[in-house]
Amino acid sequence: MKVIDKRFKVSTDKELDIKNITDQGQRITADSGVKEGTALFFVSGSTAAITTIEYESGLVHDIQAALDRLFPKDMYYKHHEKWHDGNGHSHMRASFIGPSLNVPITNGKLELGTWQQIILCDMDVPAREREIIVKIIGE
Repeated sequence: MKVIDKRFKVSTDKELDIKNITDQGQRITADSGVKEGTALFFVSGSTAAITTIEYESGLVHDIQAALDRLFPKDMYYKHHEKWHDGNGHSHMRASFIGPSLNVPITNGKLELGTWQQIILCDMDVPAREREIIVKIIGE
């Protein structure tokens, strides 16, 4: 059994920026030589998340709007008392979605649905460079 550790960086532009990282994931998976197994995608940081969607502008907008409704920026967050950085909503949004995603690998490819893409959601207030860790396990 192989264990592959790959990493790549993604620059984000603004708060609640959503980036499609599927192509990078497929490329890393193909280069790994693993035919059957699993790929774990993980973003380090407590204000970012990884999930899947159909990556199209309408749904990207809908996710952003839903997170704004669930965790409004102008709401009081106790976290602000500790650091005074105004990103309590960013932490809540990221923890709601989660920092990781497992995807099966079959015949050397990520097994995603026809309209399913892997996305990075950066919830923090400033633009950032995020590191995505990909752990591939299989044969």
